[in-house]
Amino acid sequence: MPEQRMLMRVGAGFIAALDQSGGSTPKTLERYGIPQSEFSDDEDLMFDLVHAMRVRIMTSSAFSRPRVLGAILFEKTMRDSVDGLKASQYLWQRKSILPFLKIDVGLAEESSGVQLMKPFTDLSNRLNEAKSLDVFGTKMRSVIKYCNRQAIEDIVEQQFDYARTINGHGLVPIVEPEIDINAPDKEECEEVLRINLERHLAALNEEEHVVFKLTLPEQPNFYGDFSRHPRVLRVAALSGGYSQEESIRRLGENKSMIASFSRALTEELRRDMVDTEFSGALERAICGISEASAT
Repeated sequence: MPEQRMLMRVGAGFIAALDQSGGSTPKTLERYGIPQSEFSDDEDLMFDLVHAMRVRIMTSSAFSRPRVLGAILFEKTMRDSVDGLKASQYLWQRKSILPFLKIDVGLAEESSGVQLMKPFTDLSNRLNEAKSLDVFGTKMRSVIKYCNRQAIEDIVEQQFDYARTINGHGLVPIVEPEIDINAPDKEECEEVLRINLERHLAALNEEEHVVFKLTLPEQPNFYGDFSRHPRVLRVAALSGGYSQEESIRRLGENKSMIASFSRALTEELRRDMVDTEFSGALERAICGISEASAT
């Protein structure tokens, strides 16, 4: 674990987000060239199709260190096989890429301009299983859509409450209080969020660490101080629906952030590409994202 924590703190590259769950998978498959009519209401087939896409990405020679530092997996993906190993074990044992597990179970209904996370289920057993499969850390996402100060405080408090539990199991949590890129008061949301993150960081002890995954801010380097905080291993940026081009441009303006992109990583990939086309498109995406993460 000390070796992995140091790698997370100083290693080159970005964190690939391969953790689309049931709600986001149909759109991911549609962009990949698989219409919903192909799997209809068959959830098992849907997950098999998206797993095949992820395997194609993970086993590509383009998907490797030092440009890819970590990868976030959906729980089913963690358990599924990649080249004879569980996906998380394949990433760490074969490619030295840090595996993370999406640990939240979805968002609650919007209230007061935010979406908290639904209460976690069977968390201790899930964390123990993840650790046994070489998982380094977890990821949990909530969403801010409007600047309600109390609601944003509630978002951060919930994130850090779970983060302490995750730290207690020997894993490093990615704290992801996403600000909707279409929020009409996005800059004000960022101000309130930063204040609350600073306050909760101050309450962590020296054995507790987090990774932040934050929406690319309107003001460049707005979250720069977090990258130097002793309790923060890394500050990552989410693409949040920005195009690949726009995500890379904005990331390049934030010198202390690395990428943790999903859509921006996969938007040019298509199922019907031959292997050379697929590898080329993935190579271009990884190259652009990793270069922006190094600025």
